[in-house]
Amino acid sequence: MKFLLSSLIAFLFATTISAQKTEYTSSSIPDSLKQNANAVVRLDQIDILISSQRSMNIKQKRVVTVFNEKGQEAINAYEYYDKKTIVENIQATVFDAFGNEIKKIKRKDFRDQCATDGGTIFSDSRFVYLNYTPTQYPFTIIYESEIQTSTTAFIPSWYPLSDYHLSVEKSVLNVSYPNNLGFKKMEFNFSKFKINKATDTSTQLSYVAVNIPALKQENYSPNYSVFPKVMMGLELFHLEGVDGNAKTWKEFGQWYSDKILTGTTELSEETKSKIKNLVGNEKDPIKKAAIVYKYLQEKSRYVSIQVGIGGWKPMLANDVDRLGYGDCKALSNYTKALLNAVDVPSYNTLLYGDRNKHDIQSDFVSMQGNHMILSIPNGDNYVFLECTSQDIPFGYQANFTDDRNVLIIKPEGAEIVKTKNYENKDNSQISKGNYSIAENGDFSGKISIVSEGSQYSPKYRLENTQPTEREKHYKEYWGNINNLKIDKITFLNDKEKVSFTENAEISAVNYGAISSNKMIFAIDAFNQNSEVVKRIRNRKNPFEIQRGYYDNDEIAIALPTGFSIESIPNNFELNTKFGEYKTEIIKVDNTNLIYKRSIFIKKGLYKNTEYDDYRLFMEQISRNDNAKIILTKNL
Repeated sequence: MKFLLSSLIAFLFATTISAQKTEYTSSSIPDSLKQNANAVVRLDQIDILISSQRSMNIKQKRVVTVFNEKGQEAINAYEYYDKKTIVENIQATVFDAFGNEIKKIKRKDFRDQCATDGGTIFSDSRFVYLNYTPTQYPFTIIYESEIQTSTTAFIPSWYPLSDYHLSVEKSVLNVSYPNNLGFKKMEFNFSKFKINKATDTSTQLSYVAVNIPALKQENYSPNYSVFPKVMMGLELFHLEGVDGNAKTWKEFGQWYSDKILTGTTELSEETKSKIKNLVGNEKDPIKKAAIVYKYLQEKSRYVSIQVGIGGWKPMLANDVDRLGYGDCKALSNYTKALLNAVDVPSYNTLLYGDRNKHDIQSDFVSMQGNHMILSIPNGDNYVFLECTSQDIPFGYQANFTDDRNVLIIKPEGAEIVKTKNYENKDNSQISKGNYSIAENGDFSGKISIVSEGSQYSPKYRLENTQPTEREKHYKEYWGNINNLKIDKITFLNDKEKVSFTENAEISAVNYGAISSNKMIFAIDAFNQNSEVVKRIRNRKNPFEIQRGYYDNDEIAIALPTGFSIESIPNNFELNTKFGEYKTEIIKVDNTNLIYKRSIFIKKGLYKNTEYDDYRLFMEQISRNDNAKIILTKNL
C-alpha cells in the first residue's frame, strides 16, 4: 500500500511537472534554423478580424527562442494604444531551455508609459511593453496580445521574416474582412522564401511561412528589398473619428484635406499681424517662406512622436503657437498656418523619414508614412521644409527626407512627387591646407574643409557640440595621426549656400617615424579613407550605394631641412563603374611638395557578383591613401 501511494504521488508529481513544460524546447529546433541565428521565431500567428469599417481586432501569439542578448530584439512584446485603440489582453510566459516555466508576466507587470514626454497634449498616446531581463540563455518566451480599435486605416503589414540573424519556424497570417470595404494587398520579395498562400477569397486571406533560415547581414544590402512583406489596406476605412476613402490618390487627398486637416490652421489675429510685420514688403513667396521658417525655428521645439502613434490629425496651430512645441504633424501644420497668413501656399506632405531611403508605395493607395513635412510650390518643383529642426537651413533635406517618393496632400487630391536628389558631386568636401614636418618628425598643419550636400549634414552640428565631444570627433576623424593635438578649431556655417567650413590647426609629435638616418610618414595626413569593406564569401544580395560623394584635397607639404627625398609615392589613378580616384604629387623644390587627391563615389544599385570588384576598388584607395614618403638625412 505504501508502495502504491508513493507511486501515485510520483505519477502526480511527474504529471504536474509535465504540465508546466512547453513543447518549445531549445533542443527541438532544427540545426538549419540555428545557423547564423540570434533567435528563432517558433510561431508567429496574427489573426486580424475586420468586422466593419469602424472595427478591427488583432490577436497575436508570438513564440521566440532567444539565444543571446542580440536575439532579445526579436521578442517584439509591445503595443501602442490611445482613446481609439484598447489593449484587451497582453501577457507573456518565459521558459528555460528545457521547456520549464520560469515566469508568468501579466498586464500589470508590463511597463506602461506615454509615447512622448511632450506633455498633456499627447497623454492619450501610450504604449505598453515587456521589459524582461533574462538570467540565462537560451530561453523561450510566449507573448500573446489582443487589441481592439476603431481605426481601420492601418492594417499592419505582415513580415514573415523581419530581421537579419533571425530564423522562422512558422509564421501565420489570417485576415477576415467584409467584402464591401475594398480590401487589397500587395506582396513583396516572396520568391526566395517558403511562403504559401493558403486562402485568398473575397472575405478571407491567409498565408503560412515555414522553415526560413536566418539571413546573414551583408553590408550595403538594399534596405527595403530583402525581406518578404505583405501590405494590406481598405478602400473604405475609418480614422480619427471619420470614415475615409482610399480608392484613388485623388479621393484620398480630398478626404484628408476635408476631414482631417480642415479647421486646424486657425491663428490669432495677433500672431498673423506679427508674421505680416516680419515679412514686411517682401513679395517673393520663397523669400517670405524663408523668413517664416526662421521664425518657426526660433519659436518652437520638436516633441518626438511618430505619425500613426499620436494620430494623424495635427494639433491645432493655435495650440502650437501658445505652447511652443509639437510633433512633426503639429509643427508642419503650424508652419502652414503661418504661411497662410502671408499668402504663401503650402501642403502637408507624408513620407518615410529615415536615413535609408524609403518610398511611399505609389501604386498602393493607402495610409502610409511615418513622418510629415511641408511642401511649398516653386515653379514646376517644390521646396520641402523639415519643420522639426531648429537649426537646419531652409529647404535642406539631405540624409533624412531626400530622394524618395512622398505624398503631397492637396484639397483637389493627393500627388506623389520625388523629393530633392543630391547628386553624387553635389555631396562634396573640398579641402585645402598645409602641413610641415620638423627634423624630429613632429607635425604641424592647417586645413580648411568645406562640406556641402549630404556631407553638410553630419558636419554642421559640430558648432553646437561641447568641447570634449568636439575633440573626440576630430581625434577619431584624424585617427591616422597619433598623438594628435587640436590647437584651434573655428567654424563658418553658411545657411544661405548650405555650406559648412571647418578651419583647423593641429599638431602631433613623432608623425614622422625616424629610424637610423631615415624618416617615414604617410603623405596623406588629412583625409585617409578608413572605410573597411568587409569580405563576404558567396554574397547573396545585391549591394547599394545610396549616396555618392566627391572629395577634393590640395595640401602643401613642407619637408624638414637636412633631409632628401629617397622615395615618394607614384601618382595613382583608378577609373571604375563605382567611381574614380586620383592622386598627384608635385615637387615644387627639394623641401616643398603639393599633394592632390580626389575621390568620386557613384550612387547605384549593383549586382551581388560585383561586390568583390567594389571591395577591391576601396582597398586600393585605402592602400594608396596610406602610401609613405621616405626621407634620408643628409650626412
